[in-house]
Amino acid sequence: MKREPIVVLALPGGAPLAAALARSLRCGWSELALHRFPDGETGVLIAAPVQGCRVVLAGSLDQPDAKTLPLIFAADAARELGASQVGLVAPYLAYMRQDKRFHPGEAVTSRSYARLLSASLDFLVTVDPHLHRVHRLDEIYSLRTQVVPAAPLIARWLRGHVASPWLIGPDEESAQWVAEVARLAGAPWSVLRKTRRGDRDVGVRLASPERWPGHAPVLLDDIVSTGETMLAAASLLKKNRLGAPICIAVHALFNVEAQRRLLEAGVARVLSCDTVAHPSNAIRMAPSLARAVRRIGAAKG
Repeated sequence: MKREPIVVLALPGGAPLAAALARSLRCGWSELALHRFPDGETGVLIAAPVQGCRVVLAGSLDQPDAKTLPLIFAADAARELGASQVGLVAPYLAYMRQDKRFHPGEAVTSRSYARLLSASLDFLVTVDPHLHRVHRLDEIYSLRTQVVPAAPLIARWLRGHVASPWLIGPDEESAQWVAEVARLAGAPWSVLRKTRRGDRDVGVRLASPERWPGHAPVLLDDIVSTGETMLAAASLLKKNRLGAPICIAVHALFNVEAQRRLLEAGVARVLSCDTVAHPSNAIRMAPSLARAVRRIGAAKG
């Protein structure tokens, strides 16, 4: 059966990802043309021919409010212009953390956002979404999904750059990522116990008496947003004379100031997967994302 041609369209800020995906998929790519009208509305234009093609919208959904309407408009336009399928590759998937009503009257935004994207797209490819009370994407998303794990690539980086790593999760929620990377890297692992008193007020403590002398500590978490948890964890390791840690994030949402503070606190290096454009990006996800696009296309219907 003849494969449908693929066209990658870059969402706002998604040009580097679109170009990398297109190289791996051996297809063309184009940026969406956006126009902001004086009244604040956004016009979207698709310059590439998409009739009969599988259209892949590409871009991470950090700072999602400004990106989501162009995404929805582009998906609708591609379908109207004859695309056979319209999917999204969003290495970072927004609105996953508000997965319950923590206070009376709050919107459960993870479910609202899932309904919005599911109504406009045929498939979704992402990297390690923040799953906590929701255990699988298909619990809230009704379209086809592929989750690309970052653990194998992080473990490969560790095997190539750190002789004897000791992986440390900054809190109990990070245990699932830390344990898997440690298994793949053949390394010991631990988690810290966190107390959050506010968005920027975090305390951590060692949850077990285990120490791994001669091993380089590596702090690992899926999402680093303000950097405060990593900063508290690095300070704790320094206080206990456990060595200068390397900090690794799957999704780097923290700003340059937070990175500077981590380095000033004695962190040996800060690095991340390139799911969100950031100066710390060191681990490339595009080839794995491209393989997921091929798999999910083959699973059509």
